Amino acid sequence: MTKALQKITLSPSRDIRFSKLVLSQSNVRRVKAGVSIEQLAESIAQRRLLQSLSVRAVVDPDGNETGMFEVPAGGRRYRALELLVKQKRMSQTQAVPCVVREGGIAEDDSVAENDERGGPASA
Repeated sequence: MTKALQKITLSPSRDIRFSKLVLSQSNVRRVKAGVSIEQLAESIAQRRLLQSLSVRAVVDPDGNETGMFEVPAGGRRYRALELLVKQKRMSQTQAVPCVVREGGIAEDDSVAENDERGGPASA
């Protein structure tokens, strides 16, 4: 007898204002490799953001959502967007495409994104 395959549910996506995003300490990537943040910012300015940020709701000590979202995966993209805001080339109220993750562990999001890229988490 064959087992029924478990159905999956994908995380919802939504546009979130840049001002509602904060960089997470859960990002496993520590070594900057490849394209610089400045080069990535220029690429985003020319081509727009090609890959959404993976975010999780920030909760207060009572477990209530604060309206802010942390970015455990996509830290380089976040920093490039931050640079564009600092350069006044992008507004803090600009909507950023995000995949909103629930459940699991934020570090797992970061590890999975790096694994799917095909490179080590520290690269």
